[in-house]
Amino acid sequence: MVTGPGAARVRPRRRTRTAVLAGIAVAAVLGGVTLALGLPDGGGDGGAGDRKDPAGAATLDAGAGRKKDVTASPSASASPSASASPSAKDKEAPRAPANAPSTPADDGAPDVVPLTVQADPYVWESPCVQRYLINRPAGEVEPPPVEQGAPAWVSAFGAVSSDEQYVRLTVQGTGDETVVVKGLTVRVAGKRSPLAWNDFVMGYPGVGCGGGVPTRSFTVALDAARPALTPEAGHQDFPFKVSESDPEIYYITADASAYDVSWYLELEWSSGSRSGTLTVDDKGRPFRTSGNNGRPAYEFPLGGEEWVPEGTTTLE
Repeated sequence: MVTGPGAARVRPRRRTRTAVLAGIAVAAVLGGVTLALGLPDGGGDGGAGDRKDPAGAATLDAGAGRKKDVTASPSASASPSASASPSAKDKEAPRAPANAPSTPADDGAPDVVPLTVQADPYVWESPCVQRYLINRPAGEVEPPPVEQGAPAWVSAFGAVSSDEQYVRLTVQGTGDETVVVKGLTVRVAGKRSPLAWNDFVMGYPGVGCGGGVPTRSFTVALDAARPALTPEAGHQDFPFKVSESDPEIYYITADASAYDVSWYLELEWSSGSRSGTLTVDDKGRPFRTSGNNGRPAYEFPLGGEEWVPEGTTTLE
């Protein structure tokens, strides 16, 4: 063994180097522990434990060393992305929702009724037989109108056809196809006691009245339990055929004595494989005809100025 000052100087230097190396090793160990202690435990937001595998599989919690089940979380394919955005083509032609109602193609409009019906409930078979009940005294009622002015006169005074109502129906096809009018059914909307109103006759005393019976004429007794159309004697009954160039006109005389009757008609038609029923009324309201038995009746003398009790006019 070497002794002396030289040896003493060398030995302390060796110990110093060893100590330095040991210190470095200790520092490294302590640094690793510090790093490990500084890592998040996976319980906080945005930690390693909350980051998912792109395929949606379970990941390892770096803090606690546990697997976390993330299968309930949205997968990457369900998140908005550039690839999921609608293309320019999709934006130009968006598809309708699956539950949106479809619009049928117009292939000849199979649901369009191939005929029209015009009802004129205030035409007169004869002025001498046409009467109206009005809920006003005679002094408040204007002179009788001409036939063309009857609808406006009736509306102005709230008049109701008295004893009988004469209705004209004009039935016409809307195209070249032939439409069969199979029949007309009377439907009663209501029956009540006759109106207790004053009765006004449209004809002027002393003026000749009359007229022929049109070819297609029918009558109906509204007082009956089951009112039905009956063709006038010697006239043809339904069915009839119509088209755009070949219309038909039907005249219906409806009478009532014991009741105030609201009623309408149902017209049954067919054309090829199609068929249907049309409601015929007074512009959305039932026709109305009331009995007039025992009601005060008035007439308007030709050249006169007021209504007078019926039968009191003196003819010169």
